[in-house]
Amino acid sequence: MKTVGLTYDLKTDYKFKKGDPPDANAEFDHPSTINVIAKAIESQGVKVKKLGNAVSILENIDHLGVDIVFNISEGLSGRNRESQVPALLEMKGIPFVGSDALTLGMTLDKIIAKKIFIAEGISTPRSLEVKDVSSLNGSDHLNFPLIVKPRFEGSSKGLTEDSRVENAEDLKKQAGYIIDTYKQPALVEEFISGQEFTVAIVGNDPPEVFAPVQIKIDGRLNLNDKFYTFARITSNKLHYICPPRINSSFKNKLVELALKTYEAVECLDFGRVDFRVDSEGNAYVLEINPLPSLSTSDVFPLVAREAGMTYHEIIGKILHSAFKRYNLN
Repeated sequence: MKTVGLTYDLKTDYKFKKGDPPDANAEFDHPSTINVIAKAIESQGVKVKKLGNAVSILENIDHLGVDIVFNISEGLSGRNRESQVPALLEMKGIPFVGSDALTLGMTLDKIIAKKIFIAEGISTPRSLEVKDVSSLNGSDHLNFPLIVKPRFEGSSKGLTEDSRVENAEDLKKQAGYIIDTYKQPALVEEFISGQEFTVAIVGNDPPEVFAPVQIKIDGRLNLNDKFYTFARITSNKLHYICPPRINSSFKNKLVELALKTYEAVECLDFGRVDFRVDSEGNAYVLEINPLPSLSTSDVFPLVAREAGMTYHEIIGKILHSAFKRYNLN
């Protein structure tokens, strides 16, 4: 029987430091989520060994006692934090589920990811980087309204109702807040008013693209100026709709664009692509997450059900995608 190591970061392990924003541990998992994922992996006829975070891996790297690692660790600090566990495993020649350190680093940094999207001809909102608010000159040729985000955060960290700005004064204020609070540059994008979708993908050669999931906020599918915020994620005002209420040709357009994005950054085994769609039906890639949440309250159980699969089966599909890459079947 194979032994699968499970790496992760727990919300309960995070010690808030002075000056931390309230969402500092937003990317980390609840212990209950880790237990659910572990049971899903075990359903594939393997043993699971909980390995913990990057510090634990570093301390025990020479005696992990596993055949492969199922990595969902978000890492501890810096824009390369998601790359920490994969880099350690790769250095020691230990197989692991999911994308490698390069892909994880490129995609967490939204500026770098956008450069790849643009090079590959993938539509993404026009943007600029702000390292110092004194360098801002109006909107620098971008059209208001704009949205202001941290350069390298996930889980809607740094996104509040104030993130969407309509004038130069608010832009400067919000960019300053991001820079000061999150200790990183601000990404400023043209805000796409309209609808929002996310597309889950599993596997390689070829990847399987699941049905798009439509985002409903405050009971509305046409979101207009509403968007994901950290507060909404933790409220009952955000709902996922699958199958989405769109026609088949537009569904196919989202599926094709998601696959192109997944392959552009060389994602492996699983990932999720987030979109905004304007009133004219133009789809823009906001980001790709090669380390998306596998929580039972997120989109992967939903798309599994739509495809006639159980949650355990979609986790198994991710695991066996990696087994195949490493010839471990």
